[in-house]
Parts: sequence; C-alpha cells; structure tokens
Amino acid sequence: MSNAFPSGGFGFGASNGAGNPLAGVWEAMDQLRSTFEQRPGTSRMARGDVRAAVISLLAEKPMHGYQIISEIGERSGGAWKPSAGSVYPTLQLLADEGLITAEEQGGRKTYSLTDAGIAESEEAAAKPAPWENAGNRAPGHLALLPKAGMELASATAQLARTGTPEQVDEGVAVLEDARRKLYAILAEG
Repeated sequence: MSNAFPSGGFGFGASNGAGNPLAGVWEAMDQLRSTFEQRPGTSRMARGDVRAAVISLLAEKPMHGYQIISEIGERSGGAWKPSAGSVYPTLQLLADEGLITAEEQGGRKTYSLTDAGIAESEEAAAKPAPWENAGNRAPGHLALLPKAGMELASATAQLARTGTPEQVDEGVAVLEDARRKLYAILAEG
C-alpha cells in the first residue's frame, strides 16, 4: 500500500522516510488551517442582519457595544462575530433614526430601545434572529469540525515523525478511508 495521496489530497508525496517526510505534512496542516480559517459562516453578514441583531438584543435588555458583539458571537455558536466597525455605526444609525438612546454608565454608553425601537423589535420578533441563520448550522457545531480536523492533522504529523514505514502506510489507509467517508456524507445531502 502506498502512502501517497491522490492528486488534490493532503500532499504527503511518496516519501516513505526518505528525504524530509514531514514537509508534505506541514504543508497539508497549513492548507487545512487556512481552509478552516475561511470556513462558511465567518464571512460578513448583510448590513441589515447587524441592525436586526442589535434591535433583537436590545429588546431583551440594555447593553453596551462590546456586550452586543459578544452576545451575537455566543448565540451564533462562533459562526458570526460582527466587528466593532459594523456594530458601532449601526448603533449610531439607530440612534439617528430615534430607535435607540444611549446613556453613559460607568464610562460606557449603554444602549436601550425607544418606544419606536420597541415597536420595530415587535415587528421583527416573528422572524428568526439573524444569528440563527449564521452559517446555516446548529450553534456550537461550527467549531467542532475545524477542531477535529486540526487534531487529525496533528496526529498525522506525529505519525509521520515517529511512525515506522508500516505504521505510516496504515495511517495513510485510515486517512484515505476518512476522506472517502467525508465525501460520502456530502453526497447524501
């Protein structure tokens, strides 16, 4: 059994201990890491989503900007964490529209809905909160796949460093089987 992945695989090459067998493993880990850093759900959400999220959260209780950012990130299971550069201008816009007010508390501006803001939040209450659609996955699951992938890459690197040629061949077979099974999962949906 060969320990080389087919084209488009993890880039291990055909080295079986000759030369630098880890070069391909480190390259694969970097590729894996960059793939997960660009995972779906962490991209920008629409401007209206920030607005809807802010109004939805302020309908529950007054908050300052950092609390809003943190709460959205938490409720989306890490799939969406808007930047301060999108939340604070949205807060200013909502204040300009008369939907929220800001009150200085402990050196921070705490935002609350006005009567007009409450009315808008009640209209939006029938729709799912924007963070519920972030990444179109259940909260918490977005972080599981990248973590498992990185742990797999780490174990692969350790096997390449310390494994015998037979162990490396066995590891390649396991990885090839895992790749096929992952594609089979995608084919089901």
